[in-house]
Amino acid sequence: MGDNPVEIADYDPQWPPSFRALQGALGAALSDLALTIEHIGSTAVPGLPAKPILDIDVVIESATHLPRAVQVLVGLGYVHQGDLGITGREAFKRLGEDVPRDGTGRTWPEHHLYVCPQDSPELRRHLAFRDYLRAHPDQAAAYGNLKQRLAQQFRHDRDGYCNAKAAFIAEALRQAAEIAK
Repeated sequence: MGDNPVEIADYDPQWPPSFRALQGALGAALSDLALTIEHIGSTAVPGLPAKPILDIDVVIESATHLPRAVQVLVGLGYVHQGDLGITGREAFKRLGEDVPRDGTGRTWPEHHLYVCPQDSPELRRHLAFRDYLRAHPDQAAAYGNLKQRLAQQFRHDRDGYCNAKAAFIAEALRQAAEIAK
């Protein structure tokens, strides 16, 4: 694990336009398959420090559309990794910096790509956490501080880093659910 340390970068104002460019390329390829393409994770929250990797959820109508989505994404240079143990979220990794291969030869920013049916609990969780942090800058700042502290503590232990954030995320999701009632 030591060859891939946890590194948290200051917020980069280029993250939203980078997402929009990826959203455009993915949306053009997926066409009517993608109901929406969402920027999720810490890079989607203004001002929040993050690992400099965009997280993207492609939302499809139902799991029955997954085989077609996989076919399109494989054609763009992604590899389908399955759900990686998280039901309702199919993961994809890139085969190079030029993925998605949209014919431009462009180098794209690093990103994690997921496909989720619109009724996926994991999609709801992603959106609820993102929207909660966007609406509560004080909580976003607290989360950013926690992430920076944990990145030092668990620099060479990604699982430890992720596990140490779990209580904060669970509490934020609980508060988001209370607000939604």
